[in-house]
Amino acid sequence: MTMIDIDTLTEQELHDLNHRVVARLRALRDMRAHVGMLEFHVGERVAFQPPGHRMLQGVLMRYNRKTVTVITDDHGQWNVAPSFLRKVGMATGGDASGTNVVLMAKR
Repeated sequence: MTMIDIDTLTEQELHDLNHRVVARLRALRDMRAHVGMLEFHVGERVAFQPPGHRMLQGVLMRYNRKTVTVITDDHGQWNVAPSFLRKVGMATGGDASGTNVVLMAKR
């Protein structure tokens, strides 16, 4: 690892270094969120518990940049970080899950 003596840097160089560090930290956070999203699939039933709420269940509807969109059984829409989700089961047509999602067979 390259060591940087920040005591010798100018103010402009410190600002540039700060921007590079912040950009790298954001990239690492985004990669972690992406890896977490790969554990879940659109149409999959998931559960999560928001602070101050009961456990909610719903269907994962789409991937966002750092979160996924979940439509809950009571028709609420939540953007949730993948680290807060757990799998419940797959939504299928004709079950009593309360969703309108029907998985279609591939041709």
